[in-house]
Amino acid sequence: MRAAMAKTNKAFRPKARRPRGFEDRPAHVLRAETQLIQAAYSVYDAFGFEPLQTPAFEFADALGKFLPDEDRPNVGVFALQDDDEQWLSLRYDLTAPLARFVAENYDGIPKPFRRYQSGSVFRNEKPGPGRFREFVQCDADTVGAGGAVADAEMIMVAAEVARAAGLADDQYAVRVNNRKLLDGILEASGVPNTQDGAVQRLQVLRSIDKLDRLGADGVEALLGEGREDDSGAYTDGAKLSPDAIRNVLGFTTASDPDRDVTLGKLSALVGGSDRGQAGVNELRQIHELLNATGFGPDRVSFDTSVVRGLGYYTGPVFELELLADIRDRKGRPVRIGSIGGGGRYDDLVSRFRGQPVPATGFSFGVSRFVTALEKMGAMEAAAEPPVLITVFDKSLMPTYFRLAAELREAGLRAEVFTGSGNVTKQLKYADRRGAKYAVLIGSDEAEAGQVTIKDLELGAKMAEAIKTNEEWKAARPAQETVDMSRTAEVIRAMMAG
Repeated sequence: MRAAMAKTNKAFRPKARRPRGFEDRPAHVLRAETQLIQAAYSVYDAFGFEPLQTPAFEFADALGKFLPDEDRPNVGVFALQDDDEQWLSLRYDLTAPLARFVAENYDGIPKPFRRYQSGSVFRNEKPGPGRFREFVQCDADTVGAGGAVADAEMIMVAAEVARAAGLADDQYAVRVNNRKLLDGILEASGVPNTQDGAVQRLQVLRSIDKLDRLGADGVEALLGEGREDDSGAYTDGAKLSPDAIRNVLGFTTASDPDRDVTLGKLSALVGGSDRGQAGVNELRQIHELLNATGFGPDRVSFDTSVVRGLGYYTGPVFELELLADIRDRKGRPVRIGSIGGGGRYDDLVSRFRGQPVPATGFSFGVSRFVTALEKMGAMEAAAEPPVLITVFDKSLMPTYFRLAAELREAGLRAEVFTGSGNVTKQLKYADRRGAKYAVLIGSDEAEAGQVTIKDLELGAKMAEAIKTNEEWKAARPAQETVDMSRTAEVIRAMMAG
């Protein structure tokens, strides 16, 4: 009986675990992500955009229509019912909340409204390798500016973000297309540009978006009746006619390294479609603006295979692709591909206001971009670990903290050990922190106004050759005793080699 009671009264201890698809991000990852975001912010600021932060939760009906599955508006989001019985959802991206913000504040904001933002977004989807249910996006958008001029500027922003992130011009490319061109091809192929044809058009867009992964044969199957993958799962197709499939596949291969040549090919392909010709004219205007500002075809190209999977794009679309030759440990090429993109979405704000509100934007996934930069060796070194000031005598705490403040004023990271344990344990802590230098101040040093600075990395190397305690005491490897006022100066000299 007592044993049973003891079992019943045992305190509940939850298991330490994470939900699938949600990742902890340690210091080195957060530093790299912050570095990339700040690089992007510097570009957005230079182009005159302003920061904005929207909440993580929105009303579900503000997001629903523009999730990837338009016919299943609440699939893909994390939702809950509030105490007033209204459904709230974690934001799926940063664009739909921006549309809500603009609509809600329309009369009080300047138009065009130019904003940038970064933050976590959430996808209620099956997680997998490299596919998370929470990740960070970084966006810039212009709302209230129609025409290709704003689109051309957004394309320039994408290319400049790549440069700001540390990439050379031959390590990336911005690839541009126009949804109106595909609309013209589909229109000529008998697929109506109406609400009735919206689901079929979305299937066509998603099929083309898989061209790199599935190849022409796989996409041809998805444009037709459907396709069974290697696992046996079957994906229903867009049910286009053979002529329409031929036209769509011909459109996806119409690109040429020369932007002028591509424009000529596209003009012929869309024929008499007014919408298709409008798309060609928009690309021509973008081409002229890019030429005028020095964005040549080595940085920005026209590529008709780019469609972007989301259904809300209405005009020019583009992707930022990384081109560097990266190999895995076995020397096999690793293709990174698209790490961001954007385009024109003129219908998103109009959902709230019932009137046309043009918009265009650029977005990239921060973690994916950082991973690519690390593989390419384009990330700068991580932050220097802190100098550890060890604690010999707790009565000297004011001295320790005063010295730490002086080191920080000199531009060095510095930490006073605030845990418990003797100096040996403190140096083990320094090793686990990756600290390269430790400052030792006992009562004798404090009285003499001195410190002992220990180069931990060099000391570890030197210690390998020392066999006895007597040799250790005689050598006192890689450490130097100096006046306390020279602490920062000497540490900087040690850092310099």
